[in-house]
Amino acid sequence: MAEPKVKYDRQLRIWGDQGQAALEKASICLLNCGPTGSETLKNLVLGGIGSITIVDGTKIEEGDLGNNFMVDESSIGQSKAKCVCAFLQELNDAVKAKFIEEYPEALIETRPWFFSQFTLVVATQLVEEWIVKLDNICRNANVILVVARSYGLTGLVRISLKEHTVIESKPDHFLDDLRLNNPWPELRRFAETIDLNASDPVAHKHTPYVVILVKMAEEWAKSHGGSLPSGREEKKAFKDLLKAKMIAMDEDNYKEAIEASFKVFAPRGINIAKSVRILKKALLQRLSPNLLLLKIIKFLPIVNTCTSEKKPSKLRVPVIAGRTEK
Repeated sequence: MAEPKVKYDRQLRIWGDQGQAALEKASICLLNCGPTGSETLKNLVLGGIGSITIVDGTKIEEGDLGNNFMVDESSIGQSKAKCVCAFLQELNDAVKAKFIEEYPEALIETRPWFFSQFTLVVATQLVEEWIVKLDNICRNANVILVVARSYGLTGLVRISLKEHTVIESKPDHFLDDLRLNNPWPELRRFAETIDLNASDPVAHKHTPYVVILVKMAEEWAKSHGGSLPSGREEKKAFKDLLKAKMIAMDEDNYKEAIEASFKVFAPRGINIAKSVRILKKALLQRLSPNLLLLKIIKFLPIVNTCTSEKKPSKLRVPVIAGRTEK
């Protein structure tokens, strides 16, 4: 059997070890294993879900053979839940799979506490009356409910839950915290040692783009009353100013500076009074602990940039073209 790191290599690149760990701890309950429910579970099983429970009281009929590839002619007359469960288990033997030969409606009516053991309930092809009852049960038990229904080539999906907190969002874009609009003293002193007007083409080509942006931002501020580019036209003018400094078309450092010029446009400092009002309002809203924490975390990066006397608390260094002797 393949190692988990190899087996789930592609998806690990998307949601990382934490996401995979959450998936492997999850317990899923499927109500009705028709085409929609079976395909849903197939994708979860292949992804390495922790456990699945299939609830379906029907038997396989000839009509099922044309829309569900998890059953065949030899399955006719047998329990649909049993056959689909066996097929899914073969796809990934690391997943715990079991089935219950019972109609979901009867389970909702007689044993509502049954659903509290799951992380997620996927209800397919249920009518509105039973969906409403199931939704009340799941909400009271803090269990996520996904309702899916298909009609030929069309369908719908509804998600019902009280609250879902995402701590690790896995963003595709990271903002390098280099304080280009307000450099810390060491960065400013280093930038002062470099002359952007140097006649040496090698030195000009290997000046780090961070230094280029720091010096050009200072030059812009001196000629614009101490302010940085703010409007669309000013930002375009700042980029044109960077282009004008290029002495050759193959200067990657200046191309990097132009692409990263937006990092210079961040506002300097903060409005303390406004920030206090935002936090006070959050406290008065009687938010849940998670939402209150998110409000505070959202506020922290603003506070962290209000002074140039401190270096970034957590610096993600980008790839920068330059000479090693510098």
